[in-house]
Amino acid sequence: MVKETMLDVTNDIENTEIVSWSDKYATGIELIDSQHHQLVDLTNELYRACLSGGDERLTVFKEAMSRMVDYVRFHFTAESKLLDAIKYPDYINHKKMHNDLVEEILTASNTYDDGRKFVPNKFVRTLRDWVFGHIAVYDKEYAAFVAEQKKKGILTDQLLKEIGLSVLK
Repeated sequence: MVKETMLDVTNDIENTEIVSWSDKYATGIELIDSQHHQLVDLTNELYRACLSGGDERLTVFKEAMSRMVDYVRFHFTAESKLLDAIKYPDYINHKKMHNDLVEEILTASNTYDDGRKFVPNKFVRTLRDWVFGHIAVYDKEYAAFVAEQKKKGILTDQLLKEIGLSVLK
């Protein structure tokens, strides 16, 4: 009976989300939208790590945090390459926002690694708010730029796809 109760708790944790995908995050750029979906998944994984119980919680959180740091770096690199390739006028400011978040994540991660106390759940909520606020506002700005360039015939879906493929190399 105790085992069933533990499984029920685990299932509840597995189905817990701190953020859900919404069309408000969609940029209309396939590469970026698929990466944003992955950021939603990783943010929820990090959140579930905070909710898991027992001694494993900190290990699970640390592993999830490591995956999140790696993916955020990968995504920001891909997005920066894309913005540079399409000559996005606010590229430098956008890249600075990315660098600032990476620095913030690394500082929090190092604080955790050094054994200093910070509340993982609060950190995940801050990360969620920053990342998805950034997507909903600033990524939408470059999405509007892309839409305008497409309307003018300067960019096409095919060209964006080719740029996306080159960005991943």
